[in-house]
Amino acid sequence: MRNLSLGLVALSAILWGIAGGLGGFLMDKGWDPLIISFYRGAVGLVCLLVWFLFRPTRLTKLLVLWAIVAGIGVAGNFVFYFISIAESSVAVAATLMYTAPIFVLVISFVFRLEKPSLFKFGAIAFVIVGIVLLTEVYSIDSNQVTTLGLAAGLGAGLAYALFIFGFKYASDHGEPQGILMIAFLTFTFIMLFFVDLKDTVSVVSSPDVWWMILLGVFGAGLSFFLYVIGLKRTSPTSASIVAMVEPVTASLFGFFILSQQLNVIQMSGMAIILLTVTVLSVKHN
Repeated sequence: MRNLSLGLVALSAILWGIAGGLGGFLMDKGWDPLIISFYRGAVGLVCLLVWFLFRPTRLTKLLVLWAIVAGIGVAGNFVFYFISIAESSVAVAATLMYTAPIFVLVISFVFRLEKPSLFKFGAIAFVIVGIVLLTEVYSIDSNQVTTLGLAAGLGAGLAYALFIFGFKYASDHGEPQGILMIAFLTFTFIMLFFVDLKDTVSVVSSPDVWWMILLGVFGAGLSFFLYVIGLKRTSPTSASIVAMVEPVTASLFGFFILSQQLNVIQMSGMAIILLTVTVLSVKHN
């Protein structure tokens, strides 16, 4: 049963990685990152509503409040992630997004939820070194990653951290299907204020609508369902390690499908970030 649960977590991470690649694919076809983000979340909402209808759960005030916080995190994560892909590459954006545990750590320090330690400060330092190597910010001639791409990638990580906090505290007051339903409902409401409604509606009559639906199913609906089910019988440590399949999958998609490449220095930076975050997750849990 434990192996099956780990398999579900790994499968969800693979689907998230493919979703990042599909986002890059749709951007190459001319679609705006905001519209891509909207359809990823909106289609995901439909899938999660079906889950909620089959397994209804009681919604309390605190659950709704923290689920809304999680939904704001989802909105920021999806939007910043796809903007980062547009300004860099799938591999770079996915790796920068996985700096989320570092942001969780820093936020915990600020609000005194955790005590600082030499190991934790060392982890933060290593991740910063990895980011420098991955994005090549030290090179004047480098055009691999723009400033916006770097900022958006880190923004995706910060928003991911917000989702983690929101989902964690909401879980103390109810079941995941209710939390995710409220979170993605919040996401959809927020996005309606930012997307171009005319272009968004035009997707429905476009031949790319099926790619958008696939993106939403893979990147939000099915993946979150599998992840939550798998997480029930998987330790946080194991889940955090297995979830590293996402940036690897995204990188492979970018390399084989989108012809995006990283040089040796960038791959070293990527390895430093993923290894440090993995060790931090193991020690933290």
